Amino acid sequence: MQQLGLPISLDVKMLLSNFLGANNQSLIGFIDKLFTKKDSSVLFVSGGYSSGKTHLLQGCIFKALEQDLNAVYIDIKQTLPEGFLCALSDYDWVCVDNIDCLDSIQQQELFDLYNQIKHTKTKLIVSSSILPSELSLLQDLKTRLSLAVIYVLEQLTDREKIALIELKMKDKNLEIDEKVYVYLFKYFSRDLTTILSAIDYLDQESLQQRSAISIPFAKKMLQI
Repeated sequence: MQQLGLPISLDVKMLLSNFLGANNQSLIGFIDKLFTKKDSSVLFVSGGYSSGKTHLLQGCIFKALEQDLNAVYIDIKQTLPEGFLCALSDYDWVCVDNIDCLDSIQQQELFDLYNQIKHTKTKLIVSSSILPSELSLLQDLKTRLSLAVIYVLEQLTDREKIALIELKMKDKNLEIDEKVYVYLFKYFSRDLTTILSAIDYLDQESLQQRSAISIPFAKKMLQI
């Protein structure tokens, strides 16, 4: 099976097998059990910026596809056709990212989908930066989501973030001394997305200037 045709690309590196965070492993265990369940389930995943929500949802899709299941990943921040969400009850896995960005029509569609899958095998996984009780949604939808299994993603430790960055740099065949990462976390930012963007910038500049990515180089280029 294939991911439903949408203008949303999946990142092949976002797998459940490399989803880091010791405190999040109970969630991975729960998801593993969902693949053995024959009835429908609804999982609500909450987490802050760069907590790994998209990684988790896309990882679910890749595992479903590996098992020859019908699966679709949807990012509400992207443009979707009207009526799209409520037409997915035949899918085995539906992962909807950033539901805190649902417009009023999409809220009704997600509510309809929720009701449609009660007697199916569909696993519905949704993500948001905040908990169901804090969302500004249709009251009926908000009530339904509050009944879902709710997990709050734990932020990665600096050590876990560095391990994740090193994996990404390995994919790029880029070797950087770990001391540079430690320095960036201490003096530049502790946000993973910000750090990754900074490293991409440093990589480009180092190629142009034919200079290794070192602490002095990072300090100069990022004006720390």
